[in-house]
Amino acid sequence: MALTLDDVRRVAHLARIAVDDAEAGAALGQLTRVFGLIEQMQAVDVSGIEPMAHAQDLVLRLRPDVVTEGDQRERFQAIAPEVDAGLYLVPKVIE
Repeated sequence: MALTLDDVRRVAHLARIAVDDAEAGAALGQLTRVFGLIEQMQAVDVSGIEPMAHAQDLVLRLRPDVVTEGDQRERFQAIAPEVDAGLYLVPKVIE
């Protein structure tokens, strides 16, 4: 896919980005290289290759799903400035 300076300016306009001619030219060069890399990757034959969930063959370590900390709710609420029915009361910040 060949891009032109007009394409770059149009995309910049749609993105509400102000670019001058020098920036548009630099962006055109970078985008052309990116699209060239994409074309190279699309040319690779990947038929018969199974999709991977991760780039490395990893096995996640699992841990038992058990409680490691006791309930400290009452301890924390005892030092709170205001509590009502087990809820922390905070000042109104939005009117």
